Amino acid sequence: MSDMNSMSREHRKQQFRSQMITPDQDYPPNRRLMEEEEMRVGRQKKRRRHMVLFMLILAAVFAGAGSWFYYQQIFRYTSYETIRQVSLNQGSLVGYETFGSNVIKYTRDGASYINDRGDNVWTESYEMKAPIVAVNGDFVVIADQQGNTIIVCNTEGKVGQATTILPITRIAVSGLGMVAAVVEDSTSSYIYFFRKDGGELKVNVRSNMSGNGYPLDLCLSKDGTQMMCSYVYLESGEARTRVLFYDFSEIGKNVPTRVVGGFDEQFADAIVPRVAYLREPYSCAFGSRGPVFFSSKNLANPKLLEEGVLSGEIIAGVFYSDEYVAAIVWNTTGAEEKRLEVFRADGSHVLSKEFTYDYIHADIDGELIFLYNDNSCKIFNMAGVEKLDATFDFAVTKIRRGRLPNTLLVMGPQEMREIKLR
Repeated sequence: MSDMNSMSREHRKQQFRSQMITPDQDYPPNRRLMEEEEMRVGRQKKRRRHMVLFMLILAAVFAGAGSWFYYQQIFRYTSYETIRQVSLNQGSLVGYETFGSNVIKYTRDGASYINDRGDNVWTESYEMKAPIVAVNGDFVVIADQQGNTIIVCNTEGKVGQATTILPITRIAVSGLGMVAAVVEDSTSSYIYFFRKDGGELKVNVRSNMSGNGYPLDLCLSKDGTQMMCSYVYLESGEARTRVLFYDFSEIGKNVPTRVVGGFDEQFADAIVPRVAYLREPYSCAFGSRGPVFFSSKNLANPKLLEEGVLSGEIIAGVFYSDEYVAAIVWNTTGAEEKRLEVFRADGSHVLSKEFTYDYIHADIDGELIFLYNDNSCKIFNMAGVEKLDATFDFAVTKIRRGRLPNTLLVMGPQEMREIKLR
């Protein structure tokens, strides 16, 4: 009996062993096929889940991009609400200038760097009869026009001060804080240069009407090694205009008077009251016949790129940023009173937009164009869409973008408001 039990147990063991899988054994054919099918179905389900997730993410991205495009390019705001109101320091306000990521408020008694919450980052006191301001990146220079005082500041406060013997007529600053000041006596004009701490550099440019002419405007490049000037001069008893480029780096040492570029013919019948360095390597001369664009890619030989298509039209105003140049002309052919023309820094044309509006100030902030007066504003984007036409119940001196895409900072003589557009 025990032998039969032993045989039965041995038979069951053999059956069990035959069903076990060892590394040297293959699956039974039917079981292998079933498991391969299950794996194939599992992979298909996983791919479908990944595809569905990818499509959902893609749809969300397109929906977000579509919403952003709609609100940035097409949507028109019709109202606003004040979400913050901050009183600013009292003072005999002269103006505001965009400075760094915020603004500088300057008066006859001092200047304040104000952040987007209305807080004074710093305040610098002085006494000036007619303060003028020039900004380049994170540096600002404040000078007393027809006076003798120059103050240099960066976003952290005052870094230097200089005094001139002759009265100051114009001022410029580089992105590194170097200052160029135009001063004049009864016979000549001089451009003197100062370090950011106020120390005078041993470089100057002298001119008179019988030579290069009388400087109308000047500007310095970001690094301070190049200078652009517009002059009015006499030729055969007639007043003419020229634009000159100077180089104060090693390149300009081998050039007489450091003049590396001069343009006369393009401005024979025009006045150039303003010049500006834009995004490198571009610059612009704002002539009475339209903007003229230059490139200093070759520092030793600046080139004329484009002349604005405004010849023969009367220009009502010009303004610019690092990326764009805008001019407003009186519209003689269209239905509206004025026309806005916008160009990129390289001179390529961006848009033409007709409008009727009595503006006093005009600014470009990012991709937005601000036209405003004491109590109202119009805002256009670079697609020519009018984003806002608003009237305010408070005084307006300066407008710029707020912290969020649908907010603005509106500054007046005594207060700053953050408003939300709706």
